[in-house]
Amino acid sequence: MTEKHSVMAEAQPFYFEGNKVGILISHGFTGSTQSMRPLGEAYAKAGYTVCGPRLKGHGTHYEDMEKTTYHDWIASIEEGYQWLKERCDTIFVTGLSMGGTLTLYVAETYPDIKAIIPINAAIDIPDMENMQHSNIRFLDAIGSDLKNPDVTELAYDKTPVQSLKEIVLLMKKVKENLHTVTCPALIFVSTEDHVVPPENSQIIYDSISSRNKQIIHLKNSYHVATLDNDQQLIIDETLKFIDKIRNKINA
Repeated sequence: MTEKHSVMAEAQPFYFEGNKVGILISHGFTGSTQSMRPLGEAYAKAGYTVCGPRLKGHGTHYEDMEKTTYHDWIASIEEGYQWLKERCDTIFVTGLSMGGTLTLYVAETYPDIKAIIPINAAIDIPDMENMQHSNIRFLDAIGSDLKNPDVTELAYDKTPVQSLKEIVLLMKKVKENLHTVTCPALIFVSTEDHVVPPENSQIIYDSISSRNKQIIHLKNSYHVATLDNDQQLIIDETLKFIDKIRNKINA
């Protein structure tokens, strides 16, 4: 699938070469790499090799997104994984919203993943289940659910109904295989989220087979927590978590 529209400046993929520990970072549904770049930059500053792919059909125009499938989004994240594999011995994965769904997918598919950090990850959104049956081609935007009024997410101003059908399929696929996830997991969830019901994170916590797992509740952010008031908390806790896992590996 060739994208007709050019990639927006802030939606470009990002790559930072650092040490032998890689962090794969995924943005969410209808969003762009802009929502994850502050995290990527912070992790690169800490010395890590970081890859933030742009999911196919994202960061251009919603008509491009309409033509993509969840297989395209998986392929985008797998390309990032392969890029890190060539450079790193150890790989961690984190993602927001559908990026969290893809984070779980990667853990289900690649047992060498050392740990995952899903942020407001989506595996069951009844609203989307219902909206996918709409006769309208494009629905209203779902992006930029932020508590901080001074920040805006770079996301589409329309949501293709065809894309809702694809994310519903992806969520179903990932949810069915959650029990196969065994790596350590640090799960972030906003107490108030107007896109993904917060109980998704509890279902993930209960369903994965990881012995080392914890949930951190974000009380001061809505859905796009990576750009919201808890951004620094996410960065700090993630770096602490990765550090702990690395020390265990090297012990």
